[in-house]
Parts: sequence; structure tokens; C-alpha cells
Amino acid sequence: MRVVALVSGGIGDQILFFPTIDTIRRHYPDAQIDVVASSTSKAAYRVSKSVSEVIAFDFQDRNSLADWGNLVGTLRDREYDVAITLEQSWGVGLVLWLTGIPTRIGFLGKGSGFLTYKIPMNTEQYLASTYHDLLKGLGINSPCPELALNVPKPDIEWAENEQKRLGVKDTGYVLISGTTNQTSLNDVYPVQNWLKIIQDWKLSQKDMPIVAVASKANEELVRILKEQQPNLKVTAPDNIGKLAAMIAGANLMVCDSSYPMHLSVAVQTFTIALLSYSGTRMLPQNDFLRVIESPTGKVGDISSKTVLEKIWG
Repeated sequence: MRVVALVSGGIGDQILFFPTIDTIRRHYPDAQIDVVASSTSKAAYRVSKSVSEVIAFDFQDRNSLADWGNLVGTLRDREYDVAITLEQSWGVGLVLWLTGIPTRIGFLGKGSGFLTYKIPMNTEQYLASTYHDLLKGLGINSPCPELALNVPKPDIEWAENEQKRLGVKDTGYVLISGTTNQTSLNDVYPVQNWLKIIQDWKLSQKDMPIVAVASKANEELVRILKEQQPNLKVTAPDNIGKLAAMIAGANLMVCDSSYPMHLSVAVQTFTIALLSYSGTRMLPQNDFLRVIESPTGKVGDISSKTVLEKIWG
């Protein structure tokens, strides 16, 4: 059996789709399972245990008819038996119809007239479970499994060496991950609040350091934190596997709404997530997770005191 999934969105959306792919793999262990994702989001599949190949296509780009035609040709040539799409648009529905893939599954709504199975979207549950509902089109009605990753051994070894370099291998460490290039400024946790958390932690827990995650998404934030706290330890994993391994080794992860949050949930590191919205859709309920929701819709209005109380609690 040959399956292709069209998964638009960022790395976080890809990770939330992992349980769906893993269930397909469990039911069809010999299946070829490919994914169509953007060139930036395909990096997520480094830590997937079920995907065979990732085809790069930027759904949100200003694609020409030739671009769409090339996608149709690519999918048609591979002779897939099943297509699953998260995209709700006439264009994607038409593309799938033109490929001749016999079983086409997606959500009921815009563009679903081209699909063979249309699944109503449940917007009142964890998003990974909503995606997993699409498998009803294959007659699979099992519950959505937990997020799970397959971190390559070289990435685990890198993280172990990184912990030694930082001097945290024996002491343990708290990882903080914030971003400054969020889609909405309401989702950006202010640098002043991060600094207060770091300062208070250093006074209360001298034996367990804080390590900040540096990436292209937070260069300005980490630069300011280092200027104000020169002794702050910083790690800069250059792929998602190394980042996942560093998160897995942490005693605690404090983060905003970004894909590292989903990685932390997947590796079951104790996580405190700072959100500007209700976490019902983006996060599961488990013993490793504590969510702090902003009372105003702006994550910056969550005080550092509230975060620290949650940590100590």
C-alpha cells in the first residue's frame, strides 16, 4: 500500500500529525508512507519513525499553475493508493482528483467535493486527535496515540557531549525556549520577564543552571539575555533531532507556543507552557505538562511571578 499525506503548516503541525502516521504504520507495517510538506517544515521528519520520504511543496507560496501541475505529475507517477490531506481548499482537492489516487481523505468543508471520504472536523479536542480522526476514512477507529519521536543516535550523542560542554551533565538543567518572530506579538513572551525568571532561579537554585535554546527564531532574545546575564548557558542545536535530545535531557522545560513545546511533550520532559490562548487544542492533558494561559490574550501579561510559582509548585 502506498500512502501520501499533504500536511501544510509549520513544524509544529507536522509533529502533531505524527500520531496519525504512526497509526497507519502500525496497521500497515509494509506501507510506503510519504508526506508533502513545505521546504522548511520537512525538517520535522528527521525525528519521525514512520515516514518513508518527504516531498517539498510550499502550500502557502504563490504557486503558479506549472507548480501545481508538477505536484500533480509527481503524485500521479508514484501511483499512491491513498491520499490524506489537512488542506481545506478547492485547489488541493482538485489536485488530488487529478492525480487519480482512488482513496482521497480530508475534512468535510471547502474543497471536499473532490474527496472520496469527508470527515467532520472536531474542533473541541486536541489537534493531534482531530488529525487522527481522518483515519476513519480507512476504517481505523482506534484512539489517538501519544506523540512519539525517533531521535537519531548521532543526535543523542551530540546532546550528551553538549551537556558536558555546558557543565550540566551531572547537575541537571532547566531549558528555556522563547521566540521573537511569532505570527502575533500576543504570543511573544517579553525579554524582561525571561530575565526575572532567570535571576530568581539563580538565587533559589544555584546548583541547577538554566540553559537557553538559541535558534534563528530568537536571535535577538538570546542576545539580550546574554548581555544582561553573561554567565547564562546557551545551546544552539542545528537540527530538530539534537534539539529533541537536549529537551529530553532537561529536568524542566519552560517555553512559549512553538514547536519545541510539542517536542517537549513528545519526550515527556516536565513542561511549563506559556500561552496567549486556551491550550485545549494545542496540548494534551498529561502529568508532565502545566499550562499557564494569559488572562488577557497576551502572553506578555503572564507575570514572571506566576511562572515561578508554577515552577515551585
